[in-house]
Amino acid sequence: MTHSFQSVITGTGSYIPPKKVSNSDFLDRTFLNADGSPFDKSNKEIIQKFEEITGIKERRYADDDILASDMGGEAAKKALEDADLDPEELDYIIVAHNFGDLRADNPATDMVPSLASRVKQHLEINNPGCVAYDLPFGCPGWLQGIIQSNYYLQSGDASSCLVIGTETLSRICDPNDRDSMIYADGAGATVLESRNTNEDIGILSHAARTDAKDQAYFLRMEPPFDPDSGDAPLYMHMNGRKLYQYALTNVPDLVKSSLDKAGLDFEDVHKVLIHQANAKMDEAILKRLGKLYGKDNVPDDLMPMTISWLGNTSVATVPTLLDLILRGQMDGHQISSGDSIVLSSVGAGMNINSVVYKTP
Repeated sequence: MTHSFQSVITGTGSYIPPKKVSNSDFLDRTFLNADGSPFDKSNKEIIQKFEEITGIKERRYADDDILASDMGGEAAKKALEDADLDPEELDYIIVAHNFGDLRADNPATDMVPSLASRVKQHLEINNPGCVAYDLPFGCPGWLQGIIQSNYYLQSGDASSCLVIGTETLSRICDPNDRDSMIYADGAGATVLESRNTNEDIGILSHAARTDAKDQAYFLRMEPPFDPDSGDAPLYMHMNGRKLYQYALTNVPDLVKSSLDKAGLDFEDVHKVLIHQANAKMDEAILKRLGKLYGKDNVPDDLMPMTISWLGNTSVATVPTLLDLILRGQMDGHQISSGDSIVLSSVGAGMNINSVVYKTP
């Protein structure tokens, strides 16, 4: 199928905080069960099991004086520079996040003004025709922004869009919850522009779904596990087992749906860039996707991973991974002209999406 306007990625950027937090930094934590009772295992055992399951060895935290909008603005500058695009020419700025600008000393959600407006100010854009808005959609938020941008660009309503994913998850997780070791901070940004061409390039297809009847609260905001925490804020908690099963059951089918829409087979896919919260879960998802195509084995280099050193940065995970690959900073991984890649994410809501993209 051919289109007059195709949406192509012309620039990427990311902000990876300099502060490294290793698993050993959690040895002095007091981990509790949801009912406030202590674990019958030592922290060393808990952390060792955590690393075996998730693949996470370290993660990055933003400095105390850095907000999500600051990180998003810095990632955006790099993406615009990479695209060689004047910020004044942007038609849309879409910022995906879930908690706004959480201050280190007061983790209350702050979304007024919108983070997109803050980023627009950060970029010193005067053009009022550059529309800036936020998109809360769980971890798949950045990719959903890409999907929305594709409609703007293909319709002729816009010629360029900036989509950012930024989050400071370290400031909203319960310090007594062992799942807090999963979360990290960071930002990724992508510039999309329209190309008037008859070639099948850029975004070829997408698929998305929301399951909320029984699954809406697999990730949720709740009081802290510590019953003596007083007036502590609500923290993010998750039902990891149910979330794992949900993702394993539904992500492969949705990715296949996006490939079917693009008219591609599994063997046509050069890279799968998937949201990363658990390395074993992602490996199981990819294996199950392969089985949908009758493949018992998938190439080792098909799914590049950053989770071991960046942790789970929510909406920033996939755009940061894409930026690192395109900048040649992921050993053994590259994306070349003509490659077809899959971008996919799953997260709170519960939401899943997948985009098939062919590099010009």
